[in-house]
Amino acid sequence: MGRAGGGAVRDLLRRPDFRLFFTALTVSMIAESVLLLALAVWVKQLTGSDGLAGATFVALTAPMVLAPLVGWVVDRLPRRRLFVALNAATAVLLLPLLTVHDAGRLWVVYAVAAGYGLSYLALGATVTALVQELVPGALLPDANGATQTVKQGLRLAGPLLGAGLFVLLGGPALAGACAAGFLVAALAGLALRPAPVEEDGGDHARPNQVRTVAVRGGRGELIAGIRHLVGEPALRRALVATVAASVGLGLGETLWFAYVDQGLGREPAFLGVLVSLQGVGGLVGGVASATLVRRFGELGAMALAVSCVALASVALARPALALAVVASVLIGLGLPVAMVAIMTLMQRRTAPAVVGRASAALDAMASGPQAVAIGAGALMVGLVDYRLLYGAIGIVLAATAGYLLTGRRLTTQVAGGEHASGVPTAPRTAGITAG
Repeated sequence: MGRAGGGAVRDLLRRPDFRLFFTALTVSMIAESVLLLALAVWVKQLTGSDGLAGATFVALTAPMVLAPLVGWVVDRLPRRRLFVALNAATAVLLLPLLTVHDAGRLWVVYAVAAGYGLSYLALGATVTALVQELVPGALLPDANGATQTVKQGLRLAGPLLGAGLFVLLGGPALAGACAAGFLVAALAGLALRPAPVEEDGGDHARPNQVRTVAVRGGRGELIAGIRHLVGEPALRRALVATVAASVGLGLGETLWFAYVDQGLGREPAFLGVLVSLQGVGGLVGGVASATLVRRFGELGAMALAVSCVALASVALARPALALAVVASVLIGLGLPVAMVAIMTLMQRRTAPAVVGRASAALDAMASGPQAVAIGAGALMVGLVDYRLLYGAIGIVLAATAGYLLTGRRLTTQVAGGEHASGVPTAPRTAGITAG
């Protein structure tokens, strides 16, 4: 199982390639977090329309329909080079924003947002696959925990930094600064060494090659990731739970304004305080996630994470400032733990030949239902008391946590790198790509 805590993190940081990759990824995530909210703020400034500003997020999420194709591309190309190419391409993609100075070029913002959403999806799948390639199985929880800790920290500071830079620099200059950040990430990634080529029975095999995973031809290639997620018992349980939790979180997203206004009797701006508290919880969850995954197994850690969000939802059914603080921290705490658990599970149970498609498919199957739930919640909040909705969400999430807990035996680790079910972790020498 590897050493937990500081010893495992030190082992991780002793790996030069991971240090370099983590530095490049951090720069890329900073640029990403600054830009996401700034695009919508920019549209709002140009048009004065909340609806048109919200449409920016529609453009960002629309490329999710291309997830199978994106995952297929990630699985066909060298991940290290792809990481560099995607960051460089994103930098170039942002350059048309330098020409936007009035609402007449609003279409440029939407076009860039759609392209940026596609890049975001591809980078996510590439990072999942590249971590699997760079890091031995024993250190996967620590690698995923480190990236989630940074992501949660940026979730806390990124929107504020982005809004501040937008006011200070303006939209075009901010886009240029973010483009420079992605370019720096690409340049740092260039220093990553090519993946070593191993020999197997006298044949020169590409790194991470598994000959037993072979899905050939047309649509079969594109849906291989979905088929793997559904076919592997632990991943199937995690997928069902992820979809259920995404629906609950999507419904909950639309209730916050009613909770702050009707429940707490405060101005909408107070929601920023609660989001910041979620960020604080997220930092704690990111730091603790590797330890929790080792202690409880991936499904056990997911059950704990979903339980935190379920408890928070139930607490929000009774408006009170103290409960709002606790609930916000619990939500922030649960999200990174769940993310680290499912990413680690996918990396361990998926051959690298398919992991890009599996990662992209998971993103799409979580984001799609969540988007639908957000829309449904926006309609329901005007018809049903938000307190009843929070209570219902809590019940659904509690049932989801129980479903995960009953399958915990599938991922409880034992000595020797295997899980209690006897299914070995995904071999590190499997896949079709070379860096």
